[in-house]
Amino acid sequence: MRFTISVIASLMFVFSCSTVYLAMDPVEEFDLERYMGKWYEIYRLPNKFEEGLTEITANYQLTEEGDVIVTNEGRLIEDKSRIKQAKGKAWVPDKNEPSRLKVSFFWPFAGDYWVLKIDPEYSYALVGDPSGKYLWILARENRLDPQIVEELKVYASTLGFDVKNLISGQFE
Repeated sequence: MRFTISVIASLMFVFSCSTVYLAMDPVEEFDLERYMGKWYEIYRLPNKFEEGLTEITANYQLTEEGDVIVTNEGRLIEDKSRIKQAKGKAWVPDKNEPSRLKVSFFWPFAGDYWVLKIDPEYSYALVGDPSGKYLWILARENRLDPQIVEELKVYASTLGFDVKNLISGQFE
C-alpha cells in the first residue's frame, strides 16, 4: 500500500512540474548562414546566466559539420572593465526546420533557441523558447529603431511572453 501511495505521489509531482509551452512557431524562411556573425542584445527577459551583465553580444560561427559555435560576452555591471565570456554549441535538430535550434553551454544540457521573427536583411531578430522563459531582441548594431523594438515587443506579447519584464542591453 505504501508503495502505491509513493508511486501516485511521485506521478502527481512529475505531472505538476511539467512545463507548459506557448503556442508559437518560429519563422518559416530562415538561412542559418546569413544568421552567422555578431549580434547585440538589445533587450532580454531576465535569466540566471546573464545576471549581473550588460552590453551582451553573441557571435555565431558555422562549422564545416553544420553546427554553430556560440560565443557570448557581456560586461560586468559592477566593473565594466571586466568581461565574462561563455562558449557553447548550437545545432539544428531537424533540417526541415532550421529556425528551431538547440543550444548547449553545459553538455549534456541543451535548450531551445527559436528564431521567432527576423527582418529580410537579417539586421534584427526576435529569439525565444517555447516555455516563454527566454526572449531576446537582437540586432547587428548596438542600437535599434525604437519603433522596431516596440513592434517586436508587441509581437512577443501576442505569443505569450511577459514583455513588461524585458531588460535593456544598455549599450553606451
